[in-house]
Amino acid sequence: MEIEKNLRARAAVHHALSDPVRLGIVDLLAIGDRSPGELAARFGLTSNLLAHHLKVLREVGLVERTRSHADGRRAYVRLTPEPLHGLHTTPTVTAPRVVFVCTRNGARSPLAAAVWSTRSPIPVTSAGTHPATRVNPRALATAERHGLVLERETTAHVRDVVAPDDLVVAVCDGAFEELGPADRHVHWSVPDPGPVDTDEFFEDVFTELARRVDRLAEIAHRP
Repeated sequence: MEIEKNLRARAAVHHALSDPVRLGIVDLLAIGDRSPGELAARFGLTSNLLAHHLKVLREVGLVERTRSHADGRRAYVRLTPEPLHGLHTTPTVTAPRVVFVCTRNGARSPLAAAVWSTRSPIPVTSAGTHPATRVNPRALATAERHGLVLERETTAHVRDVVAPDDLVVAVCDGAFEELGPADRHVHWSVPDPGPVDTDEFFEDVFTELARRVDRLAEIAHRP
């Protein structure tokens, strides 16, 4: 029966989260994607034990592995949050300001910042590791379709923007891999819409960014 099936699925998720390490992994992934190496180092796990924990989480639909959009070799683990609905997991993160970063600062980071400004009172801006000369016109059009106003139509470099206390959210693999892991760095593996350059793909990327922004805004607070 459907009700019994739903109860069994929820019970399986509760069982998967009954282990402190797996619960901690989910808390981290609720904020951003992590590489297996980062997870192993964070929890002091051997590769075999980490693989076991990820297998348990994957079997109940809580995590999935992806490949880097930047080089195709690096692997990342991301949360698939739907099984958590109604379970009330409550990781938290503090930030005096959020800085969204991508390579060119031309689409993903300014769009994410624009969405954030409508979801959270925490100040926000964006930057790039190798900024383009201007924001991608399709990003401007995407923002306009959703009633959003981008912070600016020009771009900025991370060195001119990021302060030590900022929560830096790298919304592309290339920027994250260049910046490197750090306590105040969050990673979202979101593909670059620029090379595809269609309204449909920009909309797909916008939807993914908005979903992740909503999740982070719910648990982010000022210090």
